[in-house]
Amino acid sequence: MSRTVRLDLPVAADVLYDYLTDPRRRPEWQASLRRVDDLRGTGGLGSTWIDVTAVGARPAMRVSAAEPSRLWTEQGRWHGLAAELRLDLLAYAAGRTRLAATFSVTGTGWYALPAAVLERLAAPAIRADLVRGAERATLA
Repeated sequence: MSRTVRLDLPVAADVLYDYLTDPRRRPEWQASLRRVDDLRGTGGLGSTWIDVTAVGARPAMRVSAAEPSRLWTEQGRWHGLAAELRLDLLAYAAGRTRLAATFSVTGTGWYALPAAVLERLAAPAIRADLVRGAERATLA
């Protein structure tokens, strides 16, 4: 099952896309992330890296879809957990973007229950991170 967070942001779609999809900038706006290791690529299709999180998880990340200023999808795997985040951006007025962030967290075996809990709790954190990202994108 997936969930979606919808935001109306006062940032142009191209500026927002460039900032949010750059793995090097992620620790600036993603609260749970301490750093990015082993980056290969710049955030475009096929880019990979390791997220180093505050709780010690180190998921391997991969960009599976990238259409500048419009769509971006990342997938992450760590032990028995898998997560996906899809960003759909729609420029609708001068300097404004409607952003839909659709995400899912799944788990196998012992990880099924933690995955369900993480997915249920993720929406407020994702919303806060994306708002912070939009604010920082205007300063970048």
